[in-house]
Amino acid sequence: MFRVLTTSLLLTLVLGVGGGGPHAAADVSGGRDDGGRFGIRLLEAPVNRANDPRARYEIVDHLKPGSTIRRRVQVTNTSAKPLHVGMGATAATIERHRFTAGAGSARNELTSWISFDRPAFDVPARGHAVVTTTIRVPDTASEGERYAVVWAQTDAPPSGTRNIGVAARVGIRVYLDVGVGGEPASDFQVEKLVPARAGDGRPEVLAQVSNTGGRVLEMGGKLTLSDGPGGLRAGPFPVTLGTALAPGDRAPVRVVLDERLPNGPWDVRLELSSGMIRRTVTATLTFPTAAGTTGRPVGPRSAALGVAATAVAVPVLAAAGFLLFRRRRRAREMGRA
Repeated sequence: MFRVLTTSLLLTLVLGVGGGGPHAAADVSGGRDDGGRFGIRLLEAPVNRANDPRARYEIVDHLKPGSTIRRRVQVTNTSAKPLHVGMGATAATIERHRFTAGAGSARNELTSWISFDRPAFDVPARGHAVVTTTIRVPDTASEGERYAVVWAQTDAPPSGTRNIGVAARVGIRVYLDVGVGGEPASDFQVEKLVPARAGDGRPEVLAQVSNTGGRVLEMGGKLTLSDGPGGLRAGPFPVTLGTALAPGDRAPVRVVLDERLPNGPWDVRLELSSGMIRRTVTATLTFPTAAGTTGRPVGPRSAALGVAATAVAVPVLAAAGFLLFRRRRRAREMGRA
């Protein structure tokens, strides 16, 4: 005779850590077809980052030691039942060119600086609640950038009929740089473009990008194709999100294309961005035929450089014309004399 032993477990799912989008959400319907969702989003950004897209859905800032900031976040419940929600923060790192949140409630310096005006609360059915997140940087904080995730969590604990509980967690990324004086400049460079064909046969472009600035970059953007075989055009195709580059890092940024595209050659225009930093490059690429192979790397042409060169040429030509005009006028005056 065998005796069956049951164990109650709580399975924590970290779902929807905001990065590349304004709202992180998780399914809390429990298998019901009611469309129940549990989400979190940032409600405000600092005035000096009004033009920074990242600051609209992530806490991105530069603070001096001894400074304090507050950010309001909204927790939303679209399910048909109220949810009890707890707030917390987890340490994060940049590993293998990815923003990686620690397990559970992993701690670092930044998480110890984070607090909430409402650590736990109830969100009504099909309603929302607003929480203020406070980050206090101590006077003794050293210089450098730190990472964390501010999260909201709701639990479905084990019961008499269910031995596994589920904790749904959604979060907002935090990139906080500490230092005296101005914020380190952000910048990047596109070193080369590589045409390739993925293992499943789809063509793709790998852009080798290096972070030449002083803060972490999250790469996004789009790619368009023109002047292909028979004058074909295609796109735009979105950059595969998720690549995070620490200062000094170098990694490929990937764009997956349509498998029906011919090999080329193609004129490629790649627009990459991270926050307010944008770079546009062009190149002529031909994709390899065999799956899982790469083609010849190509050094990109900077589209922005072409615009700058034109802008410089105009005043140079104007100055040359003015000098020629003065020379001819002086010659005519000397002739009259």
